[in-house]
Amino acid sequence: MLQCAGITLNDLLDATIRAGQVILEIKSGDLGVEIKSDSSPVTAADKASNAILLEALSQLYPDVPVISEEVEDGHSLAASPHYVLVDPLDGTKEFIRNDSQGSFTVNIGIIDQNKAAGGIVYAPMRDLLFWGVAGVASYLYTDNQLYQLDVNTPIAERNPAYPVAIASRSHRDEQTDTFLHNCGITEVMSVGSSLKFGYLAMGLADIYPRFSPTMEWDTAAGEAVLSGAGGQVFAQNGTPHHYGKSEWRNHAFIACGQFNPFTV
Repeated sequence: MLQCAGITLNDLLDATIRAGQVILEIKSGDLGVEIKSDSSPVTAADKASNAILLEALSQLYPDVPVISEEVEDGHSLAASPHYVLVDPLDGTKEFIRNDSQGSFTVNIGIIDQNKAAGGIVYAPMRDLLFWGVAGVASYLYTDNQLYQLDVNTPIAERNPAYPVAIASRSHRDEQTDTFLHNCGITEVMSVGSSLKFGYLAMGLADIYPRFSPTMEWDTAAGEAVLSGAGGQVFAQNGTPHHYGKSEWRNHAFIACGQFNPFTV
């Protein structure tokens, strides 16, 4: 049982799985795509997943503040010492694509004292369920098998002599390419959503640089899973990444598995 900030992650796994299954059901039918005020898409799956997760959190942990991407009223709240960040469908653009290949996730991130303390990431189409507590442990359940994750022990064969980067499929930019070139990294995997953190935690990639915009609910759960597996996330200047920023908006960050450019 993994716990942090008074929350037991295992309590929330069932709701996360149910949210993911509803997302898959909607993907096979009418997606109900709408455009939000910030010009980003939202679908019936975002809304259905959000309802399941918020209900579970309110029943299990009614005193813990929850900030969800899909509840705009909460976006004006100030950060408290402990709170939960919810992204009911991370990678909505990938979800909408016919060739999404399952690069979308359900995310619950627990913030404690401005740090990503715990998280759950579920990629239902890929049957990948991650959960972890920063600095303690992270796990992956897939194909009826449970793995304890370690960034230094890949769960699949790969050549450790060549660092592999992972980057956004939809948001890779020139600054990312320049960064990778300066690090001497030529092999790059393209994956959407918070799955990038999961791949780092699985040891299937070594570094994830992100310079284009993200929100805190996009990254909190994945960051906690990565940290539980022995990885780290830094701000662009090499200082630790933190949460509770203005408008819940992230700055550039570098997520590291085996390859850490700040110690090379």
